[in-house]
Amino acid sequence: MPLHCQEVGGKNYEASMAHVDCFVKELLSSDAMKEYSRARVYLDENYKSQEHFTALGSCYFLHESLKNIHQFDFKAKKFKKVVGKEIYSDTLESTPMLEKEKFPQDYFPEVRTISHAFDLVNIHLFHDASNILAREKSPSVYSGMRQKALGFVLDRITDQRFEKVPYFVFGDFNFRLDTRQVIESLCSTATMQTVRVGDTNEVEKLIFRESENDRKVVLQLEKKLFNYINQDVFRENNGALFLQFDSELSCFKERLHELEISFPPSYPYSEDSSQGKQYMDTRCPAWCDRVLMSATAKDLVLKPENEEKYLVYDNIGPNVCMGDHKPVYLSFRLTAGAGKPNANKHKCCNVQ
Repeated sequence: MPLHCQEVGGKNYEASMAHVDCFVKELLSSDAMKEYSRARVYLDENYKSQEHFTALGSCYFLHESLKNIHQFDFKAKKFKKVVGKEIYSDTLESTPMLEKEKFPQDYFPEVRTISHAFDLVNIHLFHDASNILAREKSPSVYSGMRQKALGFVLDRITDQRFEKVPYFVFGDFNFRLDTRQVIESLCSTATMQTVRVGDTNEVEKLIFRESENDRKVVLQLEKKLFNYINQDVFRENNGALFLQFDSELSCFKERLHELEISFPPSYPYSEDSSQGKQYMDTRCPAWCDRVLMSATAKDLVLKPENEEKYLVYDNIGPNVCMGDHKPVYLSFRLTAGAGKPNANKHKCCNVQ
């Protein structure tokens, strides 16, 4: 069972990172995990090295029913059998079971680990820094940045020098709805007021008001504010109305596949522990967190012998606070020997 995490230690990692190791150790020793007899945990916690810090965490838990699982040793250049439970954090740079690299400066850092029959890629792409800028054009400038970065990652994991294997890419893609199109849909009958900063004439705020009804404010938009009058629309029917504006994956339709989304947008939820279902008024809700796969990986997931009742693509903790993201998971049964057991020339990776 692979678990991919981003922003290990949280936003205030200087104060919170100390709790991560304790949490992982308690998780490994918990009753819920007693049938997972082996584990490999890789935590990038060295926030003091900003040049290399990714805040990514990749956890791999192996059920006792799985036999003969091997991991690639980069120093010895061969696979080694996985036994016991091991946690790596401070020693990531010197761990032979992990290869850590740095992307070009205009992309993001990469950490690489290993899978046996298929690749598992932990990814964390760029966010939308400004709602105002995201609205300026369709698709937004941020969408283009994420497209370039994701394309770079896919090119790396499908390098022709390596034998091709099925791959899963899951994490925080930061995919956003097309902000301009969403606002046009939500505010189709509203008028827009632009508020600018006096010294620079830069747009500071956009206010959308109803033409009638005492010019009631429908939406206020600022750099880090998306305050819509009726937030419930993003939860109705699991947000199905807004899937038409979720288009960042479309340019990768030949390379990446996804099961049908039937859960509400996974971000940005309130971090107030009493508001588990409430979105924050900071960004337009979107499906940032995804589980994507290659065509060959999709074939593994959708094999005829895999009963539909065991196939679930959903989020976790819909009614309780889980932080600003709701974790998303894909659960399915994988038959023994699936994939390419001898494809040992390519590795899975963590990417931020």
